[in-house]
Amino acid sequence: MDVRHLALLRELADRGSVTAVALATHRTGSAVSQQLRTAERDLGVRLVEPVGRGLRLTDAGRLLADAAVDVETSLARVEARLDEFRGRPTGRVRIASLTSAAEFLVPSALVALAAKGIDIELSDTDVSEEDYASLAADHDIVIGHSLLGAIPRGSERLTHTVLAREPLDVALPADHPLAAKEHLSPRDVVGEPWIGVPAGYPFATVLDGVERVTGQRVHVVQRVRDNRVVEAFVAAGVGLALLPRFTTRPREGVVLRPLRGVDARRWIVALSRPDRAERAVVRRTVTALREIGRAAGPSV
Repeated sequence: MDVRHLALLRELADRGSVTAVALATHRTGSAVSQQLRTAERDLGVRLVEPVGRGLRLTDAGRLLADAAVDVETSLARVEARLDEFRGRPTGRVRIASLTSAAEFLVPSALVALAAKGIDIELSDTDVSEEDYASLAADHDIVIGHSLLGAIPRGSERLTHTVLAREPLDVALPADHPLAAKEHLSPRDVVGEPWIGVPAGYPFATVLDGVERVTGQRVHVVQRVRDNRVVEAFVAAGVGLALLPRFTTRPREGVVLRPLRGVDARRWIVALSRPDRAERAVVRRTVTALREIGRAAGPSV
């Protein structure tokens, strides 16, 4: 059994198409298809089958793709032990992170790790919760978030480490009547216009909670991803919004108030493929990120 065939099946399982595998592995689609046929011939079992205009794994293909995770994780664990034996592990770690978490987690970690010979390559992004798992195919660490639990939806097969628990506060104009309160309740805010997030983004969970507690619908007037744009809308009086506490420095005319009565804290989580999570430099990077997250606030 050729380990390279297992790795190819895993890539197809994770990426979903021959075209995506070819692009990620710098091969042509025909070369990938040829390797799949070679794997089928060597293993004596059908590994893929047509679906629409593409291919999908058969039950046997899925079994071997799952086994590839175990094999590659074991190899990575051995390599990590060898790296530690040789001395201080060094190398590059590719991180994809939602911007609001990267701002307070990554800069200090980058500087500290550079002094230890670990180079961080950061890609900042903002995607729906279920899309974080797909980023793990091309990055060593994905920093994502969720308000429902420590594992973002769709990331159940990835290794995860909680880096921080961060409260989300209500942003409102400084001259708004509710600004006089030290904290707000769902009944205080349910009748206000809201600046929300696109469907599938974790912050929407808080407004869902407000609706459950009050039995009333929340009126969302705009859906925006960028927190600085959200602040500008709040300052202009467009509506209230939710903003993360650790990185929000409200502009003039905007104040933040805690929201009580619903769960308004997010888990910020480091996600990795199990084999990449075993790399010594990845483990050290996650440890550094977790220490910074703990310094910002309690992680549990």
